[in-house]
Amino acid sequence: MSSWFTGKVRMERTNEEGLQKKVTEPYVVEALNYTEAEKRLLEEMEAYVSGELEVVKLDRAGYAEVLDGDGEFWVEVKVEYITLDERTAKEKRSTNRWLVQADNITAAKAVVERELGKTMIDYKITGTKETKFLDVFRYKPSNSPD
Repeated sequence: MSSWFTGKVRMERTNEEGLQKKVTEPYVVEALNYTEAEKRLLEEMEAYVSGELEVVKLDRAGYAEVLDGDGEFWVEVKVEYITLDERTAKEKRSTNRWLVQADNITAAKAVVERELGKTMIDYKITGTKETKFLDVFRYKPSNSPD
C-alpha cells in the first residue's frame, strides 16, 4: 500500500536575469517507501533541471485523501469524523488531513464537503491552510506505461 510523502528538492534554476540560482521547492509524492519516494521525486524533476538536483528533506505526510482539481494551489483541510461508540454510546472523534487542489480555501472546503456529502459520515471541517507545495506526483507502478 502506498503512502504520501512531502519532499524538498534543491536544484539550480535560471532566474529572470538569466543567472543560475539554487532553489529549494516543496512537493508531495505517493510511493511505497522512502527510497521510492526519493527516486520518484528525482525522476519527476530531472526534466525541468539542467544542473544539480537533490532531495534535501523527505517525510511521511499522512494525508487521508489527496484530491486533484483544476485550481492553482494545494490546500490542506483538517476533517474531524464524528462516530458513535456502540458500547459506551459516546461520541468518538478522529481527525484526518486532506490535500485538495483548488483556487482558494473556500473552494477547497467546498470540494471536501461535496465528497463527504456522498457518505453517511458525520464530520466537521476544523481547519484549513494553503500549502506551498508546487505539485503532487501520484503513484505509478514501475511496470505501467506513463
